[in-house]
Amino acid sequence: MRVLILAVGRMKQGPERELVARYLDRAVATGKSLGLTGFSVTELTESRAGSAAARKAEEARTLTAQLPGGIVVALDERGKSTGSEEFAKRLGRWRDDGKPAVTFVIGGADGLDPGFVSAADMTLGFSTMTWPHQLVRIMLAEQLYRTTTILSGHPYHRE
Repeated sequence: MRVLILAVGRMKQGPERELVARYLDRAVATGKSLGLTGFSVTELTESRAGSAAARKAEEARTLTAQLPGGIVVALDERGKSTGSEEFAKRLGRWRDDGKPAVTFVIGGADGLDPGFVSAADMTLGFSTMTWPHQLVRIMLAEQLYRTTTILSGHPYHRE
């Protein structure tokens, strides 16, 4: 199963981008034997529409056009919070059910369009707090790596 991150906005060069790359490189290495592949980030340009609602609607259309099929997980502060082990089990179930891909979607500065969020297979929240998109990417990349270590029995994750 391919694991993808689809994000509105571009992350600048620097330590944040390097940290995301480091965690995703580790996930690639650990995930290969588990049937988890990809672990890539696709960045989409932010909308320049005049209102937040119009920007979110335009970004939702662009995001939808980029979805490869399979499971869609929208990241949103109103989403369901889950522990690392439950998160890993869920990804493992999707893989075992033969899903071709899981795409984690991070919206732009205004967030995701409500219609896009309601159409997603899952809405995941890291916290009820609002986080900068750079930190969300880092936290997601780390959790994806952690997932591969949990599923492989690697000692990185400690309860």
